[in-house]
Amino acid sequence: MKANRVFRLIRRRGGWAPAQLAERHRVDHIEVVDIASGEVVLFWDCEPREAARRARAVRADLANLDEEEFIAAWSADPEREPPPRI
Repeated sequence: MKANRVFRLIRRRGGWAPAQLAERHRVDHIEVVDIASGEVVLFWDCEPREAARRARAVRADLANLDEEEFIAAWSADPEREPPPRI
């Protein structure tokens, strides 16, 4: 089953401005939540621009990987760079 059917991505901004205009000290939060149990599976606190990039990469992997592959890929290295897209 695709990961986006099992998990939900939640991104919370630490302020009102978009990532491009945000102050450097702002912290944004990214959560991957198990839909069935409501438990947080993965969690990151990031600078606004990093949070925007990471959320896009997580969202793409949620759509393309199954749930075991997704958890293995994102929990193995929390500072993981998004994979190159061909």
